Amino acid sequence: MALANAPDVKIGIVAVSRDCFPIELSRRRLQRLAEECKKCEVNFYACETIIENEKSVLAALDECSRVGANGAVIYLGNFGPEGPLSIFAEKFPGPVMVCGAAEESGADLIDGRGDAFCGMLSACYNFALRNVPVYIPEMPIGLPEEVAPAIKHFESVARVVLGLMGLKVITFGPRPQDFYACNAPIKPLYDLGVEVMENSELDLLGIFNSVDEKDSEVVAVVEDMARELGEGNTYPDILPSLARFEVTLMRFAQENLGSRQYAVFANKCWPAFEQAFGFVPCYVNGRLSAKGMPVACEVDIYGAVSEYIAYLASGVPATLLDINNTVPADMIAGQDLKGAEPKDLFMGFHCGNTPACCMKTCSLKYQLIMKRLMEEPGSPPSITRGTLDGQLRPGPATWFRLQANVDNELTSYIAEGEILDIDPRSHGGIGIFAIPGFARFYRHVLLEKRFPHHGAVAFEHAGKVLFDAVRLLGVEDIGVPLPASVKYPSENPFVKL
Repeated sequence: MALANAPDVKIGIVAVSRDCFPIELSRRRLQRLAEECKKCEVNFYACETIIENEKSVLAALDECSRVGANGAVIYLGNFGPEGPLSIFAEKFPGPVMVCGAAEESGADLIDGRGDAFCGMLSACYNFALRNVPVYIPEMPIGLPEEVAPAIKHFESVARVVLGLMGLKVITFGPRPQDFYACNAPIKPLYDLGVEVMENSELDLLGIFNSVDEKDSEVVAVVEDMARELGEGNTYPDILPSLARFEVTLMRFAQENLGSRQYAVFANKCWPAFEQAFGFVPCYVNGRLSAKGMPVACEVDIYGAVSEYIAYLASGVPATLLDINNTVPADMIAGQDLKGAEPKDLFMGFHCGNTPACCMKTCSLKYQLIMKRLMEEPGSPPSITRGTLDGQLRPGPATWFRLQANVDNELTSYIAEGEILDIDPRSHGGIGIFAIPGFARFYRHVLLEKRFPHHGAVAFEHAGKVLFDAVRLLGVEDIGVPLPASVKYPSENPFVKL
């Protein structure tokens, strides 16, 4: 099923053949690979053109363009012509994977020997000469039934890369005071092909005020909100305002894509917002995330991009949370910690921006911290209403962040674990996370490399796709939790684990 606000990936598989090898060998092997790709449900097109020289490169590029292929696999059916195949990778407008055919039988090692194992070495050297990034699977040479699953995996990797190539980050307002951690240089995003459109909160307020509460789209959103909240619809009187805000953001995105195909938001959400709009935007932010259009809190541009990447990689809505607080020992006694130690546990929290589909329990509430700041003690909540409070859905989870550091370099981290089915006993959208090795990871990656407190959370184990996608984007510094037997570079070698 196609994802909303995301590219549909179609892979053009292009076989190559060196002129001193039988071209029929590449053609037969491509046919068998195509049969296996169908079994794996890859959306692909097997090119009729076999690349042998520069002229056939142009024909293959034209063929891929005609069928709408936006990702490509270069398949070494035999050794392959390293110059032409690297030219194809250089000129192809989307992400490229390279792989090759293993020999099938000891009974056919004369005309049936393709030497792709050798050809891959020459191909990779030529990619480097042309500064062409390509995706190379863990086992790049294999039989069709081994290569086809790798191509299926590449389909997800390509979705991330293509999504960023067509992405616009729309922002409203400056970051709140004391949130410098969410500020980062945006030039690395431009280098990835991401566009950034920055706007004032006054622009947003003006557009919001122009949307009528009786607008048919607004009425439909109010009805949908009421259905989604069910018994958790504790403040039905505020739904029309929240619906107007949702319609405002959706219309703005549609009308301002420009040269881009996909959009996400990074918006200021406090403290001036509540006084002007009369609510907090958290529930709406979560609803847009459920539609594949994440809205990051506190104008966290890299948070919005990270959420979008997590969504593309996992295929399910993501959220943005704080790596927030420790877990008291009396809450976890006798509990299954999913391979983690008590010191590895923490609570992931935010005001109430996680989609309802990612919650175990939820209801419309108010932002407790903001109420302390903005409203009279003991008074009923008013302008601070609009959060989706409750416990995060238990199950697999992946924390992820793409970030530009102070030196304008992209860094990242990926950590897989579980959301435990334990009541967090607190407010906001919140859950208890168990990630094996997280205590050391927190110290020697998150703190050592100055990552902000915000992290994108995918509600699946998406580390495999995230790692390969971020690598293909050119990010070399990717932090992951290490086992106890492996020290981090900054870890004291004299401390016994």
